[in-house]
Amino acid sequence: MKDFSGRKRILVTGGGGFIGSHLCERLLTDGHDVICLDNFFTGVKQNIAHLLDHPYFELMRHDVTFPLYIEVDEIYNLACPASPVHYQFDPVQTTKTSVHGAINMLGLAKRLKARIFQASTSEVYGDPQIHPQPEAYWGNVNPIGPRSCYDEGKRCAETLFFDYHRQYGLDIKVARIFNTYGPRMHPNDGRVVSNFIMQALRNEPITLYGDGSQTRSFCYVDDLVTGILQLMDSPKGFTGPVNLGNPGEFTMIALAETILRLTGSSSPLVMKPLPVDDPRQRCPDISLARDTLGWQASTPLEDGLKNTIAYFEALLASD
Repeated sequence: MKDFSGRKRILVTGGGGFIGSHLCERLLTDGHDVICLDNFFTGVKQNIAHLLDHPYFELMRHDVTFPLYIEVDEIYNLACPASPVHYQFDPVQTTKTSVHGAINMLGLAKRLKARIFQASTSEVYGDPQIHPQPEAYWGNVNPIGPRSCYDEGKRCAETLFFDYHRQYGLDIKVARIFNTYGPRMHPNDGRVVSNFIMQALRNEPITLYGDGSQTRSFCYVDDLVTGILQLMDSPKGFTGPVNLGNPGEFTMIALAETILRLTGSSSPLVMKPLPVDDPRQRCPDISLARDTLGWQASTPLEDGLKNTIAYFEALLASD
């Protein structure tokens, strides 16, 4: 369905979200025709407002839990609340978005014979007993806990993708996305980077859970989008799943101290109990991405944090 210029028509579900908006922007830069689909439950129009006048950008308000009839060449399925605050607000709808959304987008891809990308998550590994986590690890997930609507919803979506691939020969790409940060993060999404930055900029106490020794790895959004595009452009026989993230680990205390230094904040550190099923460690083994895609994150944490802090400073100033 490419036009005479070779321009692809690409659907991005969840395109008004944090990662989705950066992906839409990059696809437009690469010369494609982009349809951004979002119901704006967690995505915000501000993320894509600067794209609305672009001649090859189209915004569609739609919920992926309902079927969609449209003609496109490729599909990037990113639609789903991705932070605990948002996905636990309506856990039943979260599961529906992951499962029904996957079924609807896979059905669309099957009809169109289109390549389709699934934004899966490191949450499929649960509270891992293997560290770092390779793609071959099946995970340690609580199926009935408060986080299971997201964890199990994404695991079921992966099942559907691979069943469509095996049963119908559908051309799929699956990425397991680890902690990602950068401009356009939702200021109230409950994620550690946005939490710490907003608390620091307001000189409020910085909330650490547990003793602060638990670790996370942080990938800057530009690096992640590059990985997504490289996976989507990989040969047809390579389906994934592929871990996309930064294998560099940081404790929560180290992250808080870095943000305090970069913001010049006087915020004190406050310890609170660890949430239910919150993993102690989360770090990707990116050997597959490195060896197969030639991809690895390259943005140093401090550089990415400076850009993210500047975004939140501008957001607070505008408010």
